[in-house]
Amino acid sequence: MDFNSLLQQAQRLNNEIQHTEELPRVERTISQVLQATKELHTRVTQTGAQDIQAHILLGSKGIDLPKISQKLESLNARKTFEPLDPVSETDVQNFLKNEKENTILSVIEEVHKNAFQSAQKRKWEHIKAEWREEKVKLMNALVGPSQNWIDIEKLPEQTVINETFGLRSCLNNIEMAYAREVYDYNVVVIKGAFRPNLVQKFSKVAKNFNDTKVYDIWEIMKYMVDVTPVPRNRDPLQTRIQIKQFVEQAKKYLENRYKLYMSTVISSNLREARRGGVPSTFNLVSAFVGLTFNKSNCFGLQDVNIDGKPLWPMVYYCLRCGDMQSALRCVLMGGAGHEDFIQILEDKINKPEQKINSKLEGQVKLHYCNKIKNSTDPYKKAVYCIVIGCDINDQHLEVAKTTDDFLWIQLSILRNEASENGESLTYSGLQVMILEKYGEKHFNANEQQHLYFQVLALTGQFEAAIEFLARSEKYRAHAVHIALALNEMMLIGGPRNVQEPLLSVDIEDSVPMRRLNMARLIMLYVKKFEMTDPAEALQYYFFLRNLKDPDGRNLFLVCVSDLAIECRNYDLLFGKMTPNGVASGGLLQQFDCVNFDSRTAANIVADELVRKGMFEDAIKLYDLADMQSNSLRYLSLLLSQVVHQSSKKGSLRERLAILATEFSERLRGSRIECEAQIVVTFNLLNELVSFFDYYHERRYQLALEILASTKLVPFSMGELEESLNNFKGLGSEISKAYPYILLATMDILYSQYKMLKGKDTGILNSGGDSRLQHLRQQAKALTNMAATIPYRMPGDTNKRLVQTEILMN
Repeated sequence: MDFNSLLQQAQRLNNEIQHTEELPRVERTISQVLQATKELHTRVTQTGAQDIQAHILLGSKGIDLPKISQKLESLNARKTFEPLDPVSETDVQNFLKNEKENTILSVIEEVHKNAFQSAQKRKWEHIKAEWREEKVKLMNALVGPSQNWIDIEKLPEQTVINETFGLRSCLNNIEMAYAREVYDYNVVVIKGAFRPNLVQKFSKVAKNFNDTKVYDIWEIMKYMVDVTPVPRNRDPLQTRIQIKQFVEQAKKYLENRYKLYMSTVISSNLREARRGGVPSTFNLVSAFVGLTFNKSNCFGLQDVNIDGKPLWPMVYYCLRCGDMQSALRCVLMGGAGHEDFIQILEDKINKPEQKINSKLEGQVKLHYCNKIKNSTDPYKKAVYCIVIGCDINDQHLEVAKTTDDFLWIQLSILRNEASENGESLTYSGLQVMILEKYGEKHFNANEQQHLYFQVLALTGQFEAAIEFLARSEKYRAHAVHIALALNEMMLIGGPRNVQEPLLSVDIEDSVPMRRLNMARLIMLYVKKFEMTDPAEALQYYFFLRNLKDPDGRNLFLVCVSDLAIECRNYDLLFGKMTPNGVASGGLLQQFDCVNFDSRTAANIVADELVRKGMFEDAIKLYDLADMQSNSLRYLSLLLSQVVHQSSKKGSLRERLAILATEFSERLRGSRIECEAQIVVTFNLLNELVSFFDYYHERRYQLALEILASTKLVPFSMGELEESLNNFKGLGSEISKAYPYILLATMDILYSQYKMLKGKDTGILNSGGDSRLQHLRQQAKALTNMAATIPYRMPGDTNKRLVQTEILMN
């Protein structure tokens, strides 16, 4: 576009503007337009793109942003609560005013700071509590063994309303049968009588379950605990390694079990077995070998036969049945050539506690390495390995056809100490082999839980065996009660503190020993039924009485506290307080003994309830704990908040009023160890309950009589000084209710005033005027009292009192 056409358009626009009256005519020279353009450009470059957009946005809505900015800049930017400027010390009036305002501001700031800190503290406590609960849920879900120590606290799951209490029992028949035995056992313990063997008791119960696998599990435990009692001041894990009886008992179980198997086989084939003579292990083995071996399957067997039966199978099965004397008899019947081997057998029989002659043992081992190791007779090789404990890596698969056979051979070749050349198998070495080298996968533990439990238990790894069995829902109840029985016999190694996982490793223990957290095991088991069966839950928690939590508290008391707070059935657990001041028996009363006192438990629960703000529940428990001073204190605290309210059915005020009446009746004439101020406050509040009850019932005369006896408010100007002095001695609980007392009293006076004013003139002239004047004086005394007391009235209390007084004048 050229300049001529631009000029023509400008002139045309100028002519059009001249004929319109909507816009004022603006005449600017080119220089003025240029200057305005520069100013606008400068402002745009200084304010930036965002400010321009703000101007455009607000300008489109009719807002002049520059004017608003100027007004804001003109405002005083001083903060409301910043400290005031100091004034000259000679200006006394302003100095005192400044000090007063600074004091008020400092109090406000301090309250704000404390409130903020309190809110922050509560927020973090709530967050930590939620995280602890989540950690407990996660830990409980991890049913597998843990190799590390995890600092985690088991807490009960909090519920607002007990939805499960009172429902049918969550215990099945098996669990209930065990629970009855637990109850009987605890009764004996509490009485201080001789403690029965829990393994024997539980195994008798297990016979009625009609489950052969469960029966076998308890049979194993019966054998394994039949050892010399373990001292209570020694670590069970260290004791278990040193006592050889655990190995002997495991072998005894496997040997007796095999003899039973032999007898079953022979009974099924009596004609072929041809068993005769006096019943003995030798005759049993002879009949069994006769059934098992014939000419067709004796290939590779060496040396002579005994009555037509191969020698070394006879020796092996005699040893397998635990009869070394019969094994020696077989070798002697085998003829010459086994003199050194016979000597070792005789030494083992005649001197079982003594170590075998090292020279003789060395000769037999050399003979084994040179000739027998490469022999084609697997039974001969197995017998030599079992007797002299050599060639520990040979699994003897041709002989050991079952897990029981394998485990028996390994237990038989054990030696107390590792040899210098490393050719001996120790107890800990066998445990490592079973638990870590082979493990659950090798024994197909998922499909055969009882089998893996068996190999762990028979190798003295009770903790790992119980933890494994507890993972299965089918065997969990049995695992828990095995743990209870062994723990009572001091055969379970526990962790250093109760916060550790169910199964943990202590660096000071020998490999591969584990420690079982009995507290966690019992809590996980009881959690299922503690709400529906609290009586049974307490019996199991009683086993934790000798344990401490990280804070040093008795774990039984902690569990009782958690259960009581969660189910909130305090009457069932702790009993009720009768009118004569004696507590009726609750479930916990049966546990009163040297190590436990139900009153102490009630006190602990009450303290926890106070910490949670559940004062109403804490009042009853403090009473049961024989701490009436605390009961009265918290009862007064709650009453002060609701004493002015009208009593409604089921309301907090009604419940507290009933409770206060019970306390008054029970404490009348009796003396308790309590501060005098607490008793005075409680008695005053109890009278105020009656005052407000009469007030809401419009029985004003009775209400005023009760109030007059308390001397809390003046009914004349002459009583003002006395009431003021009485107020200064009141507790904070009465002070909180005082504004409501004044308002209720003023309302009563005003109601009486209106009633008198509504009567006819004759009555007024005959003395009613003096009665009205008396009511006015009483109202004046109340307003003066409200204005004089050193207490800040909430809301518009003073205003309402003054307005009512004005209406009466």
